[in-house]
Amino acid sequence: MRNALVSAENLQLTLKTDFSSEEQALTIKHSIKQVMLESNKESLKLEAMKRIVGLIAKGKNASELFPAVVKNVASKNIELKKLVYVYLVRYAEEQQDLALLSISTFQRALKDPNQLIRASALRVLSSIRVPIIVPIMMLAIKEAATDLSPYVRKTAAHAIQKLYSLDPDQKEHLIEVIEKLLKDKSTLVAGSVVMAFEEVCPDRIDLIHKNYRKLCNLLVDVEEWGQVVIIHMLTRYARTQFVSPWREDAMFDENNEKAFYDSEEERKVEQTRPYIMDPDHRLLLRNTKPLLQSRNTAVVMAVSQLYWHLAPKHELSIITKSLVRLLRSHREVQYVVLQNIATMSIQRKGMFEPFMKSFYVRSTDATHIKTLKLEILTNLANEANISTILREFQTYVKSQDKAFAAATIQAIGRCATNISEVTDTCLNGLVLLLSNRDETVVAESVVVIKKLLQTQPSQHSDIIKHMAKLFDNITVPMARASILWLMGEYCEHVPKIAPDVLRKMAKTFTNEEDIVKLQIVNLAAKLYLTNSKQTKLLTQYILNLGKYDQNYDIRDRTRFIRQLIVPNEKSGALSKYARRILMAPKPAPVLQSAFKDRDRFQLGTLSHTLNSQASGYLELSDWPAVAPDQSVRNVEVVEPQKNGNAVKVESRSESESGSESSSSESSSESGSELDSDSDSGTDQKKNTKPKPVQSKPVIKVRSTTEYKHALLLIIMTKYILIHIVLSISTQFFVNCMCSLLHLCVFLACQFDAVSWHVHVSLQASSPVFVPETSHELLHRMTGKGLSAQYRFTRQPCIYGNSMVSLQLTLSNSSDQALENIHISEKSSTGQNIHRFNAIERLEPQASVTVSMGVDFNDSTQAANFQLCTKEDEFSVSIQPAVGELLLPITMSEADFTKEQGKLMGMNESSATITMKPENVSSQSVNRKVVSVANIGVIPSSQENIYRFAGKTVSSGSLVLVSVALKDPDAVITINTEKTVIGSMLLRQFKTALTNSGP
Repeated sequence: MRNALVSAENLQLTLKTDFSSEEQALTIKHSIKQVMLESNKESLKLEAMKRIVGLIAKGKNASELFPAVVKNVASKNIELKKLVYVYLVRYAEEQQDLALLSISTFQRALKDPNQLIRASALRVLSSIRVPIIVPIMMLAIKEAATDLSPYVRKTAAHAIQKLYSLDPDQKEHLIEVIEKLLKDKSTLVAGSVVMAFEEVCPDRIDLIHKNYRKLCNLLVDVEEWGQVVIIHMLTRYARTQFVSPWREDAMFDENNEKAFYDSEEERKVEQTRPYIMDPDHRLLLRNTKPLLQSRNTAVVMAVSQLYWHLAPKHELSIITKSLVRLLRSHREVQYVVLQNIATMSIQRKGMFEPFMKSFYVRSTDATHIKTLKLEILTNLANEANISTILREFQTYVKSQDKAFAAATIQAIGRCATNISEVTDTCLNGLVLLLSNRDETVVAESVVVIKKLLQTQPSQHSDIIKHMAKLFDNITVPMARASILWLMGEYCEHVPKIAPDVLRKMAKTFTNEEDIVKLQIVNLAAKLYLTNSKQTKLLTQYILNLGKYDQNYDIRDRTRFIRQLIVPNEKSGALSKYARRILMAPKPAPVLQSAFKDRDRFQLGTLSHTLNSQASGYLELSDWPAVAPDQSVRNVEVVEPQKNGNAVKVESRSESESGSESSSSESSSESGSELDSDSDSGTDQKKNTKPKPVQSKPVIKVRSTTEYKHALLLIIMTKYILIHIVLSISTQFFVNCMCSLLHLCVFLACQFDAVSWHVHVSLQASSPVFVPETSHELLHRMTGKGLSAQYRFTRQPCIYGNSMVSLQLTLSNSSDQALENIHISEKSSTGQNIHRFNAIERLEPQASVTVSMGVDFNDSTQAANFQLCTKEDEFSVSIQPAVGELLLPITMSEADFTKEQGKLMGMNESSATITMKPENVSSQSVNRKVVSVANIGVIPSSQENIYRFAGKTVSSGSLVLVSVALKDPDAVITINTEKTVIGSMLLRQFKTALTNSGP
């Protein structure tokens, strides 16, 4: 290690120290970078990688260490290589250009003897989200799907989802891989491949038929999150393949209480029942039942929803205890479970009535948990337990949680509506609450009493009078409006009190809330029709006040009421029916549960929790009227033959048809092929003379196009890497490391495989100068907290050969998180724009950097598009400088002179300028020229002539620039077919070379 580096002992001590400040963090990261780049000790590198992974685990950003880490991707130390892959999986998508440099290393790692290395390599490869490597990813997934290790096959199933999100056009090829992996007998693979099935092709139920019984049998041994995915998939499958067990002719015994694990009672099927459950239907219910005792909440919830949607009604009671057990978990779990119980308790009250005390509210419960428990208790209320529930509610009303107390009053109102025997009791209790000191309780009581009085108004005039006496003490607008509505609606029952209330309201009309003013106008109109002698003048006064109110709704209502109740010449025939309109009997409101209609969503899903269909939700289909053919789930077993090899493979298939075999994890690829082909070959098993088993392996020929593209990319990648090593002594290498991958991909797209061996005189090169200047795309004031800046990276764009590569920095300067930041699909005007992937969430004061590509068509016309968030859209534009529309190329001086001779006449632009003395040096001329345009420096044998070459990004037209110094003048010459670009460049070069400074 060089003297500039600290000693290994000091580095080791630095790596073990913790940090609390940003300065200490930078020091440690610098030490880690030195170790990873220049240390020869594998143990020290391993210590550094452990610290890096520790930083990632703590949520720290370690992306700047990517170049140092990726250098060790080919390490021979297994532990170090594992940690490197862990890091690459985290940052491969952010640092795609550097990750692509190691593609050949990842491909070699796919053949590594260690299964963890093979799986990690595939995981990193699938994390590089660049469309150009899709063929390589597809080949890697297909090979990994036949790997001997079930862990690698599991990783292949995970990679399927990533590839599908990157390129949906690969769906058919991915379905073939999924179909093969679904036949895998390893419990480690089952959950992952079903997840891939749900993401890629959830409608392909035909893929499940042959694997249905195997999945049911493997379910108990699958890892927990795989069980959740499989159960949800099998729930959808069962609803399409079996008839409803809820038919009326099934005649199930509702009082039959079964033991939790009493399988003997399940086997006793009464012969007298017209409905006979499909054996496969029963298999699913029987194999999921033990999972009700799982320690994982999601598994228990998945089994519960399966029983709710698939099991006969008399068997639903077995899930009750399991759901009640989950209420001892965290409040987040309680919230989801209580929502599902609330939905179930509406249709099946008897399920949870024995456990009613489990839903009593505790003082430590959060408000949303209290509200859900209150909802369930209200659903469970009946004539037998209503007295107990009302006593519990009386305690809740006194709660210090005002929102919960108000919800309790609403629950009392629902109980009074649903159970007529306690209506009077509830009303009397609510009337007593009108004397409560808490305004929230009083207001909610008034609103509920108003709804209850609509059912029997004539019998409760005393309550209306009592509420009128308390009117002056009630300040909540909704409660005051409710009392006024009652006075107007039943004014004939209180003929002496209603006019007096109107008189008081006339005094305070201008100070009331809008909702109260509207009810005052309604009360005045109704009293005018029923008792005009006493209220005529009051009504006219109130209508005059409302005529000039600031709220237009009140002014409109006032004009309408005046024309309706006060006849005049302009009044039409409508005024004759004023009494029938205003005094028409109103139907009593229906107080029902907020969970009444939630059963339209599958229990346990996000859509059910939100009560709104979420993205990706798959609806449960209705039960089929006639059961589909159950033979589609039959798996035919090939009879064993006398040949030793055939007997071994076929007997293995037969023995493993019901459960996982101990040898399934070590099955060979040829064995998998025989298993997959056994179904198609069963038609020939009846032949009298069986064919001998061939000893030659069967080779599956893949598409020629796939091999051509993949092989071409591999060859070119290795060629460029060799070229890089050979040219490491060049002066631009160190500064242009990040651009090498772009060059590789660019060349891969430019040159044809047939002519690859031919020497190419015009080669793309790395940019000599990359400006750090950023341009404002969206100001934070205009973007409502979202600001955006862009800069030109001067790299070949990985999204398209004709696109200019840009880097966007998005910042959130607001105090709220921004969601779904993306570019609108309808945004681009004339240019082709490659949009960056949508940013799901950007936290306050946070920034994120993304890349995009724009095809400007060799024009400086601005690219206009819409930058959108979840709530807003902002029109933005990117204005390219003419120098950013070029890519640098390398060529010899002779080739430069030759090409320049072809671009004379109208293709040449030149100008003579007087240069500043400080601009005459070669370094100054080179710096100023390459700062204006992204062009390469051409070696020149003439001392006073400087040559530069580039080509346009979109069309590939040559742009040749020469600067000839003739003291004290200089001649700038530009040769290109793009005369507009040439003239614009000439003006900018003149300005740059005549000005002093950098």
